[in-house]
Amino acid sequence: MKRYWKAIDLYVRVSLILGFMLAGAGCVSKSEPDSASSKPNVIILFSDQHNKKVLGFEGHPDVLTPHLDQLAAEAVIFDRAYCTQGICVPSRSSLMTGLSVRTMGFVNNGGHTSVMDEAVSMASIFRQNGYKTYAFGKRHLRDAIDEGWDVKKGHAFNPEDDDNYVSWIEREGYSREFAEDWAAEFGKGPRGSSEFESKIPTADLGTRISKLPEGYTMEAYTALETIKAIKAHAKSDSSFFCWASFYRPHQPYNPLPKYMDMYDVSHWGEGTRAGAPIKKPDSFYEPTENLPPQLQSQRRGGNKVWNMDKAFQDEQLWRNYIGGYYALVTEIDHHVGEILKALEETGQDKETIVIYTSDHGDFVGNHGMVEKCAFGQNVYEDILNVPLIIKYPGKTKNGKRIGELVTLADVLPTLIDLLDLEVPELKHPIQGKSMVDILFNDGSMGREYIVSESWSQAAVITKDFKLGIMLDPTSSRPEMDYRDFGDMFFDMKNDPLEIKNGINNPAYQDQIDLLRGYYEEFIKNTPARGKEEMIENLLKSDE
Repeated sequence: MKRYWKAIDLYVRVSLILGFMLAGAGCVSKSEPDSASSKPNVIILFSDQHNKKVLGFEGHPDVLTPHLDQLAAEAVIFDRAYCTQGICVPSRSSLMTGLSVRTMGFVNNGGHTSVMDEAVSMASIFRQNGYKTYAFGKRHLRDAIDEGWDVKKGHAFNPEDDDNYVSWIEREGYSREFAEDWAAEFGKGPRGSSEFESKIPTADLGTRISKLPEGYTMEAYTALETIKAIKAHAKSDSSFFCWASFYRPHQPYNPLPKYMDMYDVSHWGEGTRAGAPIKKPDSFYEPTENLPPQLQSQRRGGNKVWNMDKAFQDEQLWRNYIGGYYALVTEIDHHVGEILKALEETGQDKETIVIYTSDHGDFVGNHGMVEKCAFGQNVYEDILNVPLIIKYPGKTKNGKRIGELVTLADVLPTLIDLLDLEVPELKHPIQGKSMVDILFNDGSMGREYIVSESWSQAAVITKDFKLGIMLDPTSSRPEMDYRDFGDMFFDMKNDPLEIKNGINNPAYQDQIDLLRGYYEEFIKNTPARGKEEMIENLLKSDE
C-alpha cells in the first residue's frame, strides 16, 4: 500500500509539472482525475429480513414492489444467493469482510473475538481507494468490521455516530409514536430515547399499525440521508460508496396505514396483487413435530410476544402480520424508488453500481412460523436464500438470471475485482469468491456446495439438495441441544416447500453421505480461529 500511495504522489507531481509546462506553451490543460473519481459510485441498498420470494418479479401473488421489479429488469438477478448465517450481525459481517462466520467466530449477534478486531472492512477498503464512504440506517456491525466510514448515521443511539434516527425523531416531535412502534416487540421504547422507561404493551405477532406520519419511519430516514449524499456528490470530483440499510421488514412489524391499506387481510384468498385477499402460505399448516425443537416451542406459545398458539386460534392475527410484512416491503420499495430517482435526476445513474440484498429472510407464515426464530432456523430457504440484484450500468445484461451458488461473502471480492481496488495486506484473507465471471459472462463459480453455519445448525447446500446438521451448541442450556432431534435432509427440487425430511429415507443415503463429506471438507479448509476463541469464552462463562 505504501508503494501505491507513493506512486499516486509521484503521478500528481508529474501531472502538475506537465500542466505548468503546457500552460506556458499556450496550450489548455485539463487535470487528470484522481484514483477514485474515474471509478463508478457504489450503492448497496440493504434490507433486514427480506424473504427472497416476497418480491413482485419473483412471481409473488400478493406483494407490490414496482421499483425493485424495475431494478431487477435492468440488472442481474442471483437466484441462489445465501447468507452465511441466518441472523443479522454474522451475515452483515460476512458481507462487509468476505469472511466466513466460522473464521470470525460469530455464533450469535453478541460476543467478541480477536478476528473481529483484525478484519478489514469493505468501507475501509473503499476509503483507502479514495472513495467517500457513507452508512445510513442499521449497520449492526462489530469492532473493526464497522470501521472506515466517513459519515455514519444509524438508527439506534450511538455517541460515535454523526447522528441517528432516534435523536432525529425526537427533534421532529414523534418520539412517543415511534416508542409505541418499538414496543410492539420489546414492551418499551428504544434505548437512547426519552421514552425508554415508558412501559407500553407488546402486540400479538409483534404487529401494530404505526401512528408515525409518512416520511418519519426508519426507512424514510435511511432514504432521506442517502438522497442528501447523492445530491452532495452531483458536482463532486470524488466517487462514493454508500450503504443504505433499512431496518425493515424486520420485526416489530409496524406498517404505515398507506401501505397496509394496499393489502386485504380480512380473509384468506388466492392473491392477485390487485387488492384481492392475501394468499395463505402453502406450508402454513405443517405439523409442529416436523420442526426443530425451538420452532416447536415457539409455535406452541413458548414466546409471549409471538403468541403463535393464540394466532392459530384467531388467524386474523396471522393475516395482520403477513399483510404488515408485505406493507413494509412495499414501503422499502418506495424508498428504493426515491433513491434511484435521485441518482437519475443528478445524472449519476449511469455511473453508479447498484446492489440490492438482505442479511437473511423471514418465515412470513411459511412452516406456520413468524419472524426468523434465531434458534433452529438455519436450514430453511425462507431464512437462508436472500435476494441479490446487481446493476452495473452499460455492462450487466438486463434481467439476466443466474442459478450459481453464491453467498454474501462473495460481494466484497466481486467489487474489488470490478473496480480494481487496491487491498491492504490482510491478516485474514478474503474467503468469498469474485462473481465477475458469471456476472458478465457464462462462466462458473466452480462450486459444488456452500455452507451456512450457526451455533446450532450447519446447512450444506447443493444444486438440488440440502443437509441440515445439528451441532453441539456448547451452551449452558442443555434443553437447546438439537442433536436429540436429529439432522434434516431436503430434496429441494421435488420438495420446494421443505416439509418432507428425508434423513431416514434409504433412497437419499448416497446424497446424504456426499453432503456430510462436503461439510467435513468445509471444516478442514476453513480457518476456525474465531470460532475456537468464542467456544473458549462460552465455556469460561458457563463455569
